[in-house]
Parts: sequence; structure tokens; C-alpha cells
Amino acid sequence: MQNLLRILIVEDDYLIAEMVRDALSDGGFEPEVVGSGQEALHLLDDGGTYCALVTDINLRGDYTGWQVAQRARELSTDLPVIYMTGAAADEWASRGVPNSVLLNKPFAPAQVVTAVSKLLNHTTPPND
Repeated sequence: MQNLLRILIVEDDYLIAEMVRDALSDGGFEPEVVGSGQEALHLLDDGGTYCALVTDINLRGDYTGWQVAQRARELSTDLPVIYMTGAAADEWASRGVPNSVLLNKPFAPAQVVTAVSKLLNHTTPPND
């Protein structure tokens, strides 16, 4: 049951990634941080199991947070997604997936824990 609390964090800004990792860890979750969409897609495609995805929208590299979330949802249709952005908030309504939350940067550490908890409480747990 431990991997029910695993959360994939995709953030290319080290300080934000560490803040989110610490907040989720303190909130009782098991965060795993990667710095690019490509790394996230590799983990997801290799069968990584997570209870939620927390992703920056504007990532450096070949893949955006939108693309990471889309692929994650292809693999797990009800996976909660928390988007983080400083500039792409206006696109969330059209590009975001259902069962998602948008956090505008800067945000308080407690906000990411609250967002994850809120989405997980509205999601049916997987059958293990």
C-alpha cells in the first residue's frame, strides 16, 4: 500500500522542486522529483505507479507539463494532476485534464499538500 502515497513531481527549478518535495513529505506523502518532462515520461512509461502528478507547465526541454499530464492520463485515466505555473494559467481551462488543480506561483507549501489531498479525496482508490 505504500506506493498509494507516491507522488511524481516534475519541476526544473531546483528550489521550487525541493519546496514541493519537503511539503509533500511533511504531509505524509512519498515524493519523487524529476527535473524534466522527458525524465517523467520515462518513469511513467516504465510502469512507475503514483497516486498523483505535480508538474510545472513550462518545463525546459522537449516536453511541457501539459504533455506529461496527457501521457500520465493515458496510462492512468483518473490520476490527479496538480499543475504549477507562473505564466500559463490562462491555458488551464482548455488544456488541463479533468480532476486537476492549478497553483499559480508563488504559492505556499501547504497549498500543494492541500491540493493533492483534495484531489485524492475525490478519486476512487485503485484496486490492488
